[in-house]
Amino acid sequence: MSARTMARHRRTATEHTAWCARDHRCNLNEHRSPELIADLPGAGRAIVTRVRDANGREYVEIRARIPLHHTETGARWQVATTVRLLREVLAAVAIRHGVLRGRTANPPARRPELHGADGKSFGGRAA
Repeated sequence: MSARTMARHRRTATEHTAWCARDHRCNLNEHRSPELIADLPGAGRAIVTRVRDANGREYVEIRARIPLHHTETGARWQVATTVRLLREVLAAVAIRHGVLRGRTANPPARRPELHGADGKSFGGRAA
């Protein structure tokens, strides 16, 4: 009978970024920003976190809690609408060549108020 041993993986720590939380949210191979919270009382809450993984790839993580209607039909409509709108969000923020070169003349849409987990408001803009 032979014994199996677990291979030991060594990972080198990566430097903190200018935007990361620099606390327990960061680990050896991943850095996470403080949470940004979009809160619309009675409608739900979304928590957005910027993340850099071990390969240096950065992405945004979105978690949301949306109260569902008490009827199955209403709840199904809300879930379907949420998925459709998330697809629109993904399409709107997808990285496209040259997207940051020019600005449009249209004013930005009104945004829900964003605040950090500590309750400090960002005045409708992510910092």
